Amino acid sequence: MSEAGFNLIMNIMSGIQVFLYAACMTAFFYPFMAGKKERRKSRIKKALMVFAVYMVMYFIGMTTAVYGWLCMIIVIVLLAAASKCLDMGREFTILLGVLFFCARKLSALIMRSVSFIVDKRLEQKAETLEMTKNIFSRAASNYAFVAVLQMLLLSVMLCVMGRLLKKKTRKLQIKELCYMLLTPVTGILFVNIIFHILLIVNENTMIQLYEQFPVFLGIVPVVAALFYAGVLITIVSYQKMIRLQEEKEKYFVEQQQVHAIQERMEEVEQFYHGIRQMKHEMKNHMTNIKGLVRNGSYGDIEQYIDHMDESMDVFELTIKTGNTVTDVIVNDKQKAAEKQGIQFQSAFSYPKSDGYNAYDIGVIINNLLQNALEACEKMAEGKRYIYLSGRQKKKFYVINVKNSFEGEVTFDTKTNLPLSTKGRDTALHGIGLSNVKREVDKYMGDVDIRARKNEFSVAVLLQERRKK
Repeated sequence: MSEAGFNLIMNIMSGIQVFLYAACMTAFFYPFMAGKKERRKSRIKKALMVFAVYMVMYFIGMTTAVYGWLCMIIVIVLLAAASKCLDMGREFTILLGVLFFCARKLSALIMRSVSFIVDKRLEQKAETLEMTKNIFSRAASNYAFVAVLQMLLLSVMLCVMGRLLKKKTRKLQIKELCYMLLTPVTGILFVNIIFHILLIVNENTMIQLYEQFPVFLGIVPVVAALFYAGVLITIVSYQKMIRLQEEKEKYFVEQQQVHAIQERMEEVEQFYHGIRQMKHEMKNHMTNIKGLVRNGSYGDIEQYIDHMDESMDVFELTIKTGNTVTDVIVNDKQKAAEKQGIQFQSAFSYPKSDGYNAYDIGVIINNLLQNALEACEKMAEGKRYIYLSGRQKKKFYVINVKNSFEGEVTFDTKTNLPLSTKGRDTALHGIGLSNVKREVDKYMGDVDIRARKNEFSVAVLLQERRKK
């Protein structure tokens, strides 16, 4: 093989490498940029966008001799700018881009030691003139062999990172992104520095780091592997951080709900205590009324009876559901709705079956009604309403809450739950429906959320649980 033929083959293989790198990046991004229910054509278009950005940028870099690190930055910036089109968060898109290039560079550095060993063996064999003539063909084949090994190593590295990230992901905040980028960015800088000192040309003298210090043949790949392990540890620690944050949020909400229910239960106890007192006092009231009748004080009798009615109204629950816990919650939300000028209607009846837990039902309706109250606050007076219903159908129990609302609802493609619009700090926002979903899962049920015109509707289906 001639030198010209060798250069042509190397250029072709470089182009193939760019194609394969683009395919790897697309495969790495693909699981995160579309929901499960999205049409296949739409997902393919988004995948082609990632593929095209990488291919175009790096082919331009090859033809114009643009530095590789500059191409890397431009690709990440372009993908971040197109994050909405990919249905991904901008911060998460940046993270995926940096992780991909970190894995690509670390795999290339690891295989550089292999390439050096292969090249040295090639030089040792090229002792005769005839073998020297075949040096180009051998170099091309060895380059292709090392390139294939690197592509396999990169695929494994990306696969492991992708699986870890898929276990638990959510919208990244700036602080979380900086924490996640620290190790991979340091790894990329380390690889660039090593590549610059592997081969140094000084006054027609070529110095190779591996020739001067053979021990680096083992040290450099180990350090690269340690950087990759650091990236994995960072991802795992991030997963744990998310789980701890979610548990903290759930604990906070549950404690708030338990505290609120306990307060309402105390009010109910006071209510029943008042009823018992009223029962004991009825004899005294009847004696007093009889005395007023004997004295002919009929005007005083009317005032006395009115006073009795007022004292009894204090303990009256306007909505009765058939369960103490749900009585407290529904009546509490009704009073809150009346204060805000919201029309509140209830056709809720607690299930007669023992296959349902009152606390679970209470958590569901408390969250649904609280969300409905917050949505109605944004509506003009006279257009505010909340409708609650709960009915049992054989082994199933259906809870439905409808309320007026204004605006647009965006659904999370992964959870199929509405995204919170309560402000920038979403750490404790959007938990209400997540708590509902968690309780529904206990009963192997389902949640159906619909937003039509100016009405928001949530239907919860629960399946009766068998007692063990």
